[in-house]
Amino acid sequence: QVQLVESGGGLWQPGGSLRLSCAASGFTFSTYAMSWHRQAPGKERELVAVITSTSGSTNYADSVKGRFTISRDNAKNTVYLQMNSLRPEDTAVYYCNARWPSYYSSSTYDYWGQGTQVTVSS
Repeated sequence: QVQLVESGGGLWQPGGSLRLSCAASGFTFSTYAMSWHRQAPGKERELVAVITSTSGSTNYADSVKGRFTISRDNAKNTVYLQMNSLRPEDTAVYYCNARWPSYYSSSTYDYWGQGTQVTVSS
């Protein structure tokens, strides 16, 4: 059974840092592209960052470039999102996604986590 379990969310102050984790099971993690998405209240879900399965190449939304870093540990079947210089507009539910073989191609093998709430407020 495929599972993606996000953790690390909570209430954080502007300018602060946090790291989200997504633990994967039930599929061959190292062969999947992994990505983080977020959905703020009243808005559509948007892509935040992607990391490929092979080269580990990354891509980011313009709004988070230079502040967020996506990484993966294939030995631990975990993908991370390091979030620095937090802003109130980063407030959203953050979702982990796994897609085979590439995020940018349609696929039957497309899995989502349940999401973790990140609130940035003073």
